[in-house]
Amino acid sequence: MGRCFVSRQLPGDAVARLSEHHEVEVWPGDLPPSPAELAAACAEVDGLISLLTDRVDATLFESAASLKVVSNYAVGSDNVDLAEAERRGVAVGVTPDVLTMATADIAIGLLVSVARRLPEAASDVRAGRWRTWEPRGWLGLELSGATLAIVGAGRIGRATAARAEAFGMNVELVGRGDDLHDALSRADVVSLHVPLSSETRHLIDDAALRAMKSSALLINTARGGLVDQDALLAALREGRLGGAGLDVTDPEPLPADHPLLGAPNTIVLPHIGSATHKAREKMAELTVDNLLAGLAGDPLPSPARAR
Repeated sequence: MGRCFVSRQLPGDAVARLSEHHEVEVWPGDLPPSPAELAAACAEVDGLISLLTDRVDATLFESAASLKVVSNYAVGSDNVDLAEAERRGVAVGVTPDVLTMATADIAIGLLVSVARRLPEAASDVRAGRWRTWEPRGWLGLELSGATLAIVGAGRIGRATAARAEAFGMNVELVGRGDDLHDALSRADVVSLHVPLSSETRHLIDDAALRAMKSSALLINTARGGLVDQDALLAALREGRLGGAGLDVTDPEPLPADHPLLGAPNTIVLPHIGSATHKAREKMAELTVDNLLAGLAGDPLPSPARAR
């Protein structure tokens, strides 16, 4: 029997299943453990269930000499130093696919909200600015016939594309070898679905934003670091971009007084792409499956892949 640490309380019964096989300690707080607290908790554990809010780096590995498996409760692994894990012989698992549909739903929800200016319209109702039916009020983008550039044609990108096509949108899938700025110049909406890495950090920078139409919309449900937020804020304020829908930011959470929260036709969500009962419980099940396999010396069902 091994010792495991779970850095947050998870939905469903998966952690109880883990407890049937191993000694398990679950972090009791509503907020993540600090790096020092996480290191102390992992000092003598064999397995760790981490979240994207946990930095699993060389410092942590140094404090966790007996660690054999890190099972990350996320589709990505940018919070884990995969090279260091490999060097130390620590297996790393992730939870792909099980959150595909939920995240694609949020991408489309943000797209519709920003395209039809729903945050602005709802705010005007609450503020008493809805005086009458306005023939020129709150005009937005009609999705049918509009062009959507999906940057990153993986599971979530393709699921988002299928939903957009149901609205009658023309979808262009943009892969690694494609001319990004050329695709951006044609798009009415751009939706980001690539993992965060050193190569993709600030993929959407000032030059990329200037390549887009002034009426175009940017949707990001992947990772906040893909977007240069200072450049995005400037584009929105200067009218060089039509709006933005963000489920992810850098940092997370944004400070309550962050200027991006007051940008024109912009909605920011608290990273809820996978926040359905079904998706989060399936994530927990796969996370535990990865941990159990690794502790048994078996291949992980869903290992992290270095990029």
